[in-house]
Amino acid sequence: MNGSCHIWSTKGRVNLKNPDHNFWLMETDENETNNGLPPVVKRRIFFGREIGVADRKLIPMYQLKTRNYLGPTAMDAEMAFLMANQAQAAPGKLVYDPFVGTGSILVSAAHFGAMTMGADIDIRVVRDGRGPDCNVWSNFKQYGLPMPIGLLRADNNLPPWRPGLKEVFDGIICDPPYGVRAGGRKSGGRKLLKGIVSPYTVPDDKRADHIPSTAAYTLVECVHDLLDLAARMLVMGGRLVFFYPVLREDGSVETHFPEHPCFKLVATSEQMLSSRYSRVLLTMVKTSLYTEELALAARIKHLEFRENHLKWLENGNLHSSVFSPADAESGDSKVSKESKLKYRGKYV
Repeated sequence: MNGSCHIWSTKGRVNLKNPDHNFWLMETDENETNNGLPPVVKRRIFFGREIGVADRKLIPMYQLKTRNYLGPTAMDAEMAFLMANQAQAAPGKLVYDPFVGTGSILVSAAHFGAMTMGADIDIRVVRDGRGPDCNVWSNFKQYGLPMPIGLLRADNNLPPWRPGLKEVFDGIICDPPYGVRAGGRKSGGRKLLKGIVSPYTVPDDKRADHIPSTAAYTLVECVHDLLDLAARMLVMGGRLVFFYPVLREDGSVETHFPEHPCFKLVATSEQMLSSRYSRVLLTMVKTSLYTEELALAARIKHLEFRENHLKWLENGNLHSSVFSPADAESGDSKVSKESKLKYRGKYV
């Protein structure tokens, strides 16, 4: 601070060891090395009073490299804690993850005291894991956290809830499959969806080891189903927190995100994964009761949104932007047939 910058004056001794208030001066520069954050437009200086701090000791305690049971798309511990904070996970609240996988997001929600529940279309993940001592349940046991009240084999496209059931969860937190490291799946199988074979009932003696057939599940359809599920199953004021992928063009990202008449978008946070694509953490709050009229309006809004903004997702262009032959990056038009797809981003 120079002599001409006068903020205020205080009386009394300054206690540097146990102060009542901490004040911070923070500066951002135009350095391109920004650890996944959007580029800084210009140099900026912030001054403010500290009202809360992060519990950084949680990161080494919950880091993935010491986690008992992991999958290829397990959510990073720090990111999972941020998502749980955005959903306001707390004691007495029930949090649901419809794409639970190995349970990384629910572990963070349980740390904050929330009751948890999850579902996944792959029964081998939620039921079997890698054995009795290496599964989703063992992750909660590893940290001494309360076990989930239930883990379901369920399809986000065909949710298992009985008709008329509404407003059960206080928060829904998830990372939907968007086809980069893992593609989405829904029940049915190609032959069943095309009508080549008729629906069937699995015999009782084969149910224990039966793996249901599945088909491709596009992100467009997945997000619509997620919003409909949240509108129906969240309590009023409940929060939906999920990641949404976007392409970066000319250093900027698409700022029009999925909408639903029951929700208000309250926060967006971009995480840059490469120079060509990012994912944005969307936080929505339920502000209207779910009705069939609003569900129809949401369906119309979804169709308009898909047509106008998500053609690249429907056509698989997101995958093409993330994975491309190494030669294509240099602009060489004669790409070798032997060129292998190369991942163009951080581990997510």
